Amino acid sequence: MSNTGRIRQALENAILNGGYPPGARLDPDELARQFNCSRTPIRDVLQQLEASGLVRVQPKRGTFVTQWTFEQLTERFEVMAEIEATCARLAARRISETELADLTKAQEACAEAAAAEDPEAYYAVNTDFHRCIYRATHNSFLIEEASRLHTMLQPYRRMQLRSRRRLANSLSEHQAILDAIRAGNDIAAGAATHAHIIVQGDRFHDLAAAMATQAQQNRTKT
Repeated sequence: MSNTGRIRQALENAILNGGYPPGARLDPDELARQFNCSRTPIRDVLQQLEASGLVRVQPKRGTFVTQWTFEQLTERFEVMAEIEATCARLAARRISETELADLTKAQEACAEAAAAEDPEAYYAVNTDFHRCIYRATHNSFLIEEASRLHTMLQPYRRMQLRSRRRLANSLSEHQAILDAIRAGNDIAAGAATHAHIIVQGDRFHDLAAAMATQAQQNRTKT
């Protein structure tokens, strides 16, 4: 992997893992010092991350981790819910025994993290659970599109896990999805997945509160 590739991977992981939350400013000079390199690869990496939707360049202000309005975020979760529901329906019809075992294993890991009340650990294995479903579609284009949008929304999906009772509720929703896929019930799998992803009602307000808290923390840091 090239030096630019390694920097991109490290910075992308830092954003997705909350090291640079939505709205945080990315200072090219600071990043160059952190990665012990010139500004050139940092500039290239930031351009790549902008193209992927993870960061936004604001003229005369700098580069920031993408932070959408509530309306923009709701629109993206609506699309994500439809895409993941499609993935679940196809997985229910196409999943192999090996893939089903992987999905079951991912759910068991989620259960362990939820029991430990560890949102950070749950965040990691939650991603594994969803990617198992993507792979089980056996549709390379759909896997790519679902993964791309999942990455864009990952910081916000992570925020939701900090809400009270969200770990337990998420785990229960996962189980409904797993049961439907195991039974080969594509309609139930799609419906359960759509309900799991869509942001509405109390979950919307919880996410809005988390975003407001994060924005305040960003202002305090600057």
